Amino acid sequence: MTSYEETIKDIENTMGTVPGFMRGIPPDVLVHEWPVFKKYNLGETKIPAKYKDLIGLAVAAAIKCPYCQLFHKEAAKMSGATDEELAELAYLAKDTAGWSAAIHAQHYNYETFEKEVSRMKEYLKAKMAEK
Repeated sequence: MTSYEETIKDIENTMGTVPGFMRGIPPDVLVHEWPVFKKYNLGETKIPAKYKDLIGLAVAAAIKCPYCQLFHKEAAKMSGATDEELAELAYLAKDTAGWSAAIHAQHYNYETFEKEVSRMKEYLKAKMAEK
């Protein structure tokens, strides 16, 4: 098992610093959290880095977290996200939250929604196959 000191050194070697918020969680938690954070936020995974950070930014916007917004916006830019992509993401985050509010306010029947999504999916798949 990796020690707390080894974890701190790995964080510093990876990011150039050890953010205070990481030092602010219990050492045994950081030892377990860091490898997962490093893999999924900084490493190569099935989702390319730019997409991970665009997803992170959309979630951060939805939960209204300025810390996550700053981190993921800057990381997305470092991964090649353009101003146009960031603008589109801002709209999509707003759009999803808005439609979610409308559907919830209606207490829309979930089973009906599932059936409608299924019909739309089949229709769109057929249209795509025509191309």
